[in-house]
Amino acid sequence: MTDDLDNGVPHSARVWNYWLGGTDNFAVDRAVGDDFAKLYPDITLVARHSRAFLRRAVTFLVTEAGIRQFLDVGTGMPTAEHTHQVAQAAAADARVVYVDNDPLVLAHARTLLTSTPEGRADYVDADLHQPAAIIEAAGATLDLTEPVGLILMNILGHVPGLDRAAAIVSELLAALPPGSYLVTADGTDVIDGPAFTEAIAVWNANAPLGYHLRHPEEIARFLDGLEVVEPGLVPCSRWRPSPDATGDDLREVDEFGAVARKP
Repeated sequence: MTDDLDNGVPHSARVWNYWLGGTDNFAVDRAVGDDFAKLYPDITLVARHSRAFLRRAVTFLVTEAGIRQFLDVGTGMPTAEHTHQVAQAAAADARVVYVDNDPLVLAHARTLLTSTPEGRADYVDADLHQPAAIIEAAGATLDLTEPVGLILMNILGHVPGLDRAAAIVSELLAALPPGSYLVTADGTDVIDGPAFTEAIAVWNANAPLGYHLRHPEEIARFLDGLEVVEPGLVPCSRWRPSPDATGDDLREVDEFGAVARKP
């Protein structure tokens, strides 16, 4: 890693890593994460349900939909049960391209990212707001004539305008063949709305990259024209939970997710 990673400034990707129970974070990130949790204690549960949803969705795509390649945009810091780990546990030859334009995330990825010998796991430096550049870079690793699982987890909330966020999704999907899938989830404001909204407002007042909570009906815009897989757009904990899930494993939090197929 580069020498400037531990510079005493909190970083959103490392804070999220901390909430997930990861170790690639510093004291300043843990302090910010704890301060946020004081305003919104369920943030660690949101992070856990988000990661569990990703795990179940990727497993579904590999084992039931036959997907063997993934494009994960705005992936953040590598941590436990990342997309390539889940996909390659189910199919060793799965290929995954991660996309981020954050130098710190990319530096961590170069150090931490490993793949099975049969598969591929690559990081590319590209911006969510430039879908064409993302597709071009992904084509070096993925066969874009074959279906792809497009992962957009907790990234579209960073796009201020809903129309622009929906346009980005449409542009990315337009470059992928029929039979491709979208996996997406983002923060909402319908379950613990006031508490989460207050915490996000404090975050946005101090963070260089803001985040925008959206109503599930707004997130549903990203699924227009797609075949939505049952049970639809639901709180992440309710998307095909394990049959033995109980208690907090089923507790609804303000993050809704869905999986949908491009016809």
